[in-house]
Parts: sequence; structure tokens; C-alpha cells
Amino acid sequence: MNLTEWARLQGVAPRTAYRWFREGTLPVPAERVGPRTILVNIEANTAPEAVGGLGLYARVSSHDQKADLERQAARLAAWAAKAGHRVVRVESEIGSGMDGRRSKARRLLADPAVTTVVVEHKDRLGRMNVELIEAALSACGRRLVVLDDGEVEDDLVRDTVEILTSFCARLYGRRSAKNRAKAALEAAAGHG
Repeated sequence: MNLTEWARLQGVAPRTAYRWFREGTLPVPAERVGPRTILVNIEANTAPEAVGGLGLYARVSSHDQKADLERQAARLAAWAAKAGHRVVRVESEIGSGMDGRRSKARRLLADPAVTTVVVEHKDRLGRMNVELIEAALSACGRRLVVLDDGEVEDDLVRDTVEILTSFCARLYGRRSAKNRAKAALEAAAGHG
């Protein structure tokens, strides 16, 4: 079976599977048989233990997105169940992706039973420098799986709002920071 087909059956983005192949961390034997063809040995042991313990992580930025948080966690759990992987920890939290003090993310990353961290989108783990977290996990024989490797719509706008909110919070206080950031974006859009 080719790598793309295998990735889709496992619920993994084909780009992620190809990256695992290049890095030598693909959980099943695979071999390059042509310039663009990689074959996966489906006869090999693909039991959940081959992947290790999964840690599922869901995050939203604000309390008014709590329903989305629950749906996100449910989608992660459904993917793990469909793929037959063993889940050892599930963490869901509300907090900014720019804030490194998220206790549930830290607990998940520190848990030695979690060999694979699974998020729906890369920005759920953090807005910036997720590649550093991925490198640290890899150095410990662990990995990050991003189910939807594509860009999230309006990602740049959300990042800009979060940065402006942070700056405004320092200047004007946390209560009105979000509204002032939105007003600043609207003013900037009107002059562009």
C-alpha cells in the first residue's frame, strides 16, 4: 500500500506521514520504490502499542468557545478510536495560544506515558514556535501528530488580534483589551 493511502487509513495527514518517513519515525516499515512512491508494509505489526500512548490535547482561546472545545475533544477521541490507538491522557483547556503557562498542556507534555501528542490543528498547541515543542518531543523519542495540517482560515487575523489584545491589555487593562484590539483592526482596515 502506498504511504498516502496508509496515512489516510490511519487518520494522519499524508504530509505528516511523509515527514515521519523522512525522519525515520514512521511506526511501520516503509520503502521508497520510486522518485515519488513510498510503499508501506501493511503486513507489519500496526497494533496500538507500536504507536505508544496517545495524549489528546484540545484548546480554545475564550470561554464563549466552550462548545467548540467539547467538539474538538470529541473529534480527537473519535480519530483515536477509529485508528485503534490507546489513549492515556486527554486534556482540554481554555487559554491563549500565546501563553506558555497553560497547566493542562504542560501536564500532558510532562507525562512520560504520552509518547504521541495529538492535536487537531498545530495552533491548538501554540500560536508560535510549535516546531520547538515538536523537536523537543522528537529528541525524547516522542512525536506530535497534527490531524489537519492545513492552514486554519483567518489564522493571521486571529494571531494579530491576540497580539494586539496582549499589547492593549498592558496599556489599558485586561477588561477592555479585546474590544480595543478589534477597534484598532477595524480602523486599520478602513485606512488600507
